[in-house]
Amino acid sequence: MPTPAGQDGGVVAVGYDGSESAKLALRWAAGYAAERQLKLLVVHAWVWPVFTRSLGPVKGIAGSGLRHAAEAVLAEGVELACAAAAEARAEAGGVADGEARAEAGGAVGMDGAGVEGLMAAGLPAPVLREAARDAQLLVVGSRGMGAVLGSLAGSTCADLASSALCPVMVIRRPSIPDGTIVAGVDGGNGVGDGIDGVGAGTRNAAALADAVRLAVALGVPLRLVHVSSKWTGTREQRGRHALLHGQALLDHAIDEARRSAPGLQVDGFLTDGQAAKELLSAASDADVLVLGIHTPGSGPGNTVSAVLHKADCNVLITR
Repeated sequence: MPTPAGQDGGVVAVGYDGSESAKLALRWAAGYAAERQLKLLVVHAWVWPVFTRSLGPVKGIAGSGLRHAAEAVLAEGVELACAAAAEARAEAGGVADGEARAEAGGAVGMDGAGVEGLMAAGLPAPVLREAARDAQLLVVGSRGMGAVLGSLAGSTCADLASSALCPVMVIRRPSIPDGTIVAGVDGGNGVGDGIDGVGAGTRNAAALADAVRLAVALGVPLRLVHVSSKWTGTREQRGRHALLHGQALLDHAIDEARRSAPGLQVDGFLTDGQAAKELLSAASDADVLVLGIHTPGSGPGNTVSAVLHKADCNVLITR
């Protein structure tokens, strides 16, 4: 199975706007980066220059102004990331909590891997996309701060799902201890249902590798799910086709996953119906649902869009 670029090092980028959703994403990203010995880049998209030119401080009021406020948000994000990374290391038994916090002070705290901050003017999607151009993973919250930015964050997730150059993790809740990673499986090479997922083609081999890597990093089982949704013919013919085609896809993906991570617990589940509904059902008690983008840059697709809108679990969009 091909190894995704950056697996042996690199950067995890996380968007931060000060909202509770962003804090949740930040804590997840810091823990993942600490576990993987990766650098963490905290990114704040400074949106106000898009809407106004009045960015400086109010005359006579120290510490005022939109620029100062944005810088304060970024500084808060970096500080929270350092603390979260230190806690993750302490929980993993790497160092005592006090030592971890001391190491995390300033900008470094993950065995030499740094926590850095970046503020760039612009809307969230293009800022995050550019900041994560060379990242191994981009982590975002599912909602922003306030009615306007909250709505903007929702559209940001959909935009990044199809346009980011790296996998995108959308965080909706804290990780579930021992929660399963569920990954959709499709034909991946122009045959099958056209469901977004991981499967047999070159593109989907990389997506499967991302799902395996995440399960290994979190130390949890991986479940591969194939949804048969477009079979034609009699019930008997549909059943026979599903068994021959769907099970073959699952068997291939399971074999690939087990070869790449011999100690990983992997199983498969075959079902039929509407793709998003069945995948969401299969992931009802999962920690993360993993889906692939068929054609990056052309939009997230109906299945991914529905999952991003309705999922209760965290969602990894990969390519």
